[in-house]
Amino acid sequence: MTLSLTVSDEVRALAPGFTHLAVEAYGLVNGPSTDGTSELLDDAARRLAARLDGRAPQEDPHMAAWREVYTAFGSKPSRTRNSAEALAKRALSDAGLPRINVLVDLYNAISVAHLIPVGGEDLDHIQGGMRLVRATGDEDFVTVAAGEEAVEHPDAGEVVWCDEKGVTCRRWNWRQGPRTRLTEESTSAVFLLESLTPMPVADVEAAGAELVELLEKFSPGARITVHAPEPATG
Repeated sequence: MTLSLTVSDEVRALAPGFTHLAVEAYGLVNGPSTDGTSELLDDAARRLAARLDGRAPQEDPHMAAWREVYTAFGSKPSRTRNSAEALAKRALSDAGLPRINVLVDLYNAISVAHLIPVGGEDLDHIQGGMRLVRATGDEDFVTVAAGEEAVEHPDAGEVVWCDEKGVTCRRWNWRQGPRTRLTEESTSAVFLLESLTPMPVADVEAAGAELVELLEKFSPGARITVHAPEPATG
């Protein structure tokens, strides 16, 4: 894998049931949302509703497990939801899912349909390898506030993804920073599918395979590699 992904021992200890699957892709074609991606998002919302069968997203066992982990590192899961739960809540609302751009729409559709956190990072803007760690609280998270660039710092003990330049995503998968997000100009990306027990690894693999199918459909000729799920054990 061109990009190294490591999970710290502290995170492994916090969530021994954590698994992540990475899809590395080059030669992607991005652009504004299309009728095709909009239909995928609508279909994902229907699949979610069928999966939940009247339950709230947080009542799903996988989402409940994420809430427990968020609580364990000091975050309030009802206020800062994991990305899959937040998207699911949007999908079931009258507003529906946002349309962002082709690549983001694709991975959001997978996240909602499979109820699994999925993130996408622009490989051209990642500095060095990516690490999932418990923050010291001194790391920089560059974001935008009131239209201006602003620097925040994660809470001590918070789980964050970071590269050599700083934090790329706060509270595990709650909020991504603008520096590495996928824009309409992005052509290279890594997509991370993150799960906890009780989600079977086979379900993570199925979600990853469906994402690859969509990437191949919307970016013919893209070079895509799936890196096997890596349990956070040992």
